[in-house]
Amino acid sequence: MKATKRRKAVKLAGLALASPAAAAWVLEQAAADAREFTRQAEASALGSGTLDHLDLAVTEFNRAYSLKPPQAVFDAVIDYRRKVDALLRGRHTHRQERELLAFAGWLSELLAWLAHDLGDARAGLAFATDAFVHGQQSGHGQLSAWAMDAAASINLYEQRPGRARDAALKGLIDAPATHPLTVRLHAQAARAAAADGNADGFTTAFRAAEDAHRLLPPRSPRRFGMDVLPLADYALTSYPATSFIWLGQAEQARQHAEQALAIYEAAPAASRSPSREAIARIDLALAHALLGNLDDAVALGHQALGSARVVDSVRHRAGDLTSFLNRRYPCQAAVEGLSERLAAARPALPAASPGA
Repeated sequence: MKATKRRKAVKLAGLALASPAAAAWVLEQAAADAREFTRQAEASALGSGTLDHLDLAVTEFNRAYSLKPPQAVFDAVIDYRRKVDALLRGRHTHRQERELLAFAGWLSELLAWLAHDLGDARAGLAFATDAFVHGQQSGHGQLSAWAMDAAASINLYEQRPGRARDAALKGLIDAPATHPLTVRLHAQAARAAAADGNADGFTTAFRAAEDAHRLLPPRSPRRFGMDVLPLADYALTSYPATSFIWLGQAEQARQHAEQALAIYEAAPAASRSPSREAIARIDLALAHALLGNLDDAVALGHQALGSARVVDSVRHRAGDLTSFLNRRYPCQAAVEGLSERLAAARPALPAASPGA
């Protein structure tokens, strides 16, 4: 029975009655096919320096993120994101496709933060999802984890702690265990628990962040030429400062906010983050307000709004501060002055387009 099946299979292959010459011709054609398969696999419309250029561009965009106006950076990055999309529709090798998918994801991850800075949470979350998907498609799990870090932050500012926690936990699936990003994601989950009023959940998640921090290797990894260890250090000081404010633990909030501010101010000029510094000042201001120190709270609020980079997250947290101060100290001239400065810092609405 097996021999019969084997003969039928050979017949189907067209070689059962072939002469030696015919069989040789078939094999010669097969060899030609193999060479064509190889040529097709190596065929590409990408220029020889395209991928190197994209790597340089993404590196420069990441460096510009905290140093240049978010709208200008957003415009440049979205232009490159569209160019990478066009390249993905063209002819390229499988290896080049994976690299293009990864570059597309990195650009979308940056666009998620920029859209959030510009006050568009919906666009920010859409780009975070796009970055996650491209990370999965390119086999770049770390990219997917960074995307979920962005999604966690955006959801927290949108007062969706449950979704923020889900994003952080989703990112932890792909984050390397001994990477600063794992520290951040655990700290994001802790911050989400605090935003939800869950003190025990905050404590558990924050301990996990501290444990992950102790496992970090001596040499810190780099992301597009920049050391990412400070991002873990910030998460262990700035995130709990915010969390303790939400949990009503003013003294704990004050201590962590002071530590966060000291770390931000000590950072090298090239890696300073004016918006993070401003938020640390607002956290410290809220801690002082909770402790009854109005003058210190107002002074820190003015310092935060005097930042070189007052993005939407800064304005949002400053709004928390002024709302609290207006409730605690109604009709105080100093509080009204801070509220007026915040109102002046809000971006003007764009003019309506024709037909809008």
